[in-house]
Amino acid sequence: MEKIISTAGMNHTEWLRQRKRGIGGSDAGAVCGLNPYVSPIQVYLDKTSEEVTETDNEAMRQGRDLEDYVAQRFTEATGKKVRRANMIYGNRNYPFLFANVDRLVVGENAGLECKTASAYSADKWKDGAIPPYYLIQCFHYMAVTNAEAWYLAVIILGKEFKYIRLERDEAMIKNLLAIEQDFWENHVVKRVMPEPDGSEASEELIRQYFSKADFNKTVSLNGFDEKLERRMELEQLIKKLDQEKKQIEQEVKVYMEDAEVAVSEVFTVSWKNILSSRLDAARLKEEHPDIYKQYEKQLSSRRFSIKAA
Repeated sequence: MEKIISTAGMNHTEWLRQRKRGIGGSDAGAVCGLNPYVSPIQVYLDKTSEEVTETDNEAMRQGRDLEDYVAQRFTEATGKKVRRANMIYGNRNYPFLFANVDRLVVGENAGLECKTASAYSADKWKDGAIPPYYLIQCFHYMAVTNAEAWYLAVIILGKEFKYIRLERDEAMIKNLLAIEQDFWENHVVKRVMPEPDGSEASEELIRQYFSKADFNKTVSLNGFDEKLERRMELEQLIKKLDQEKKQIEQEVKVYMEDAEVAVSEVFTVSWKNILSSRLDAARLKEEHPDIYKQYEKQLSSRRFSIKAA
């Protein structure tokens, strides 16, 4: 483990700028394609851009504010003392990797990652389960710091506190290092964007970066015929599966008639009355065009469509 930069007194903007120098623990899950909220493309664009983007939300704020509390609960539950690192660590064998850890465990070659989860995501931690991107984050820290183990503690708001000790796994770390090295050397260094992975995170990023079409521009579509044929096959399969799904639902509805709930030994099905209010935009436009015009909002987007030649 090699100390690189002290974070004591470092402001958030500078911390974000330092993150661009390599792959950190929170990047690892995305680089491996395991983070549903961040895509490999997003990490690539962050590392290859000079721009420092300040992103924050209530969940992130609560996570920072409750980090001390999670660490305190860990100490109460285990009797193990922890301390702040206030340091960005590196590994001389892999200079493109770094670790900005939450806590180090006193008297052990181990660290602690503190997490906060909402009650809505409690199922992701059920029966000892761990979100894969958090698991990878801990193994990334073990790889960088040469730690023997890493603890992961989480407070599920309003429900429970739990923690787990993750033992060092050389095979896991070897595979992780290979993926991260490939990402850094063959994408970031060479400025080659990773392939999209089909995730919503990739879709949103593509929408943002290519938001407007040049009406005068047409490109030759080379090398995509086979993939587009496969897409058309999948589209037909999805329609067929969706119809089968709806048929099953309709059969159950006919069986239930006016019952609100149906129960078996395996399933509980509900078909409840729901009241909702919607704005009649067509009527508003017809009867009060001035008011409609006042609140009308135009949205710009790009429509993707395919047709056979």
